[in-house]
Amino acid sequence: MTRLSRIKVLQSLHNLTLDRSIDVFVRDDGSFGYDEYRRDYENGAGWFSLHYYSHLVFETQALARKHAEVC
Repeated sequence: MTRLSRIKVLQSLHNLTLDRSIDVFVRDDGSFGYDEYRRDYENGAGWFSLHYYSHLVFETQALARKHAEVC
């Protein structure tokens, strides 16, 4: 059985209208990553991933955030 990596969100960066968010996280192996989310107020479905960046791996939180800011 494969063990799933757990994450801990370190930062949630929101836009001014609060319908998009970038979560920067650390995995249980000490690597860092991020993903971008969108929320549609109209349908109430909650947050969903836009681009699935969570597979990218960074050595530091700062590198993950820097990459998120340019994407």
